[in-house]
Amino acid sequence: MGMVIAVTNQKGGVGKTTTAVNLAAALGAEGKRVLLVDADPQGNATSGLGVAKQRVKLSTYEVLLGDTTAAEAVIDTGFKNLFLLPGGIALAGAEIELVALTDRVSRLRSALSTLREDYDYILIDCPPSLGLITLNALSAAGSVLIPIQCEFFALEGLSQLMTTVRQVKRLYNPHIQIEGVLLTMYDGRLNLTLQVVDEIKRFFPRKVFKTVIPRNVRLSEAPSYGQPALYFDPSSRGAKAYSELARELIKNTRSAAARAELLEVQ
Repeated sequence: MGMVIAVTNQKGGVGKTTTAVNLAAALGAEGKRVLLVDADPQGNATSGLGVAKQRVKLSTYEVLLGDTTAAEAVIDTGFKNLFLLPGGIALAGAEIELVALTDRVSRLRSALSTLREDYDYILIDCPPSLGLITLNALSAAGSVLIPIQCEFFALEGLSQLMTTVRQVKRLYNPHIQIEGVLLTMYDGRLNLTLQVVDEIKRFFPRKVFKTVIPRNVRLSEAPSYGQPALYFDPSSRGAKAYSELARELIKNTRSAAARAELLEVQ
């Protein structure tokens, strides 16, 4: 069964979609079969993979509302081992329409459960909010990856996110864990960056990825060409960082699987 990871932070501008797109591409390049679910009404993960949002016929919106299956909405991006469940502005209406449904928090989990055997990793790019779409993503996910920018307001709102994760764990998804915290927009030359990193490590002991994502103009340019950085400029610092992150995640996944097997034997 593939791992389902929600990439989320309700604070905007932290590199959430950049991380979802580039980590998905890097995992695909490592030989893993990956599905990226664009659950953000902005649809930036969709356009970042070169898919024209206005031409998408079936999206995460139709899947959440039960108008189609996830399998029918998935498209091949053309990038190695990387598939997409597209998003778009229609998702903004889903927040309102889901309220009236009795299973409003578990619809994405039910939809993705039919696909888990087809992929090694399913990454969900969440909206920058803690509404019903994000709750659906957290209910569907086995773990949460939290990008945090190395800036002054890095921890702003994180206590609210952690409260939401704990509530989801208690009410809807007892198995959800923190996959890790990813430091983005890192510049080791700045004292402020180092101070923020220390503060984040105190807030999330033993949960911060060793890989950090540097400030890199190629990461910003790649979406306008509809390509992950790994394909736009594979020699860039940003592309190399996400490749390193993919390898770290794969290693962590193997270690967790080995520990689970050992516990079963005992």
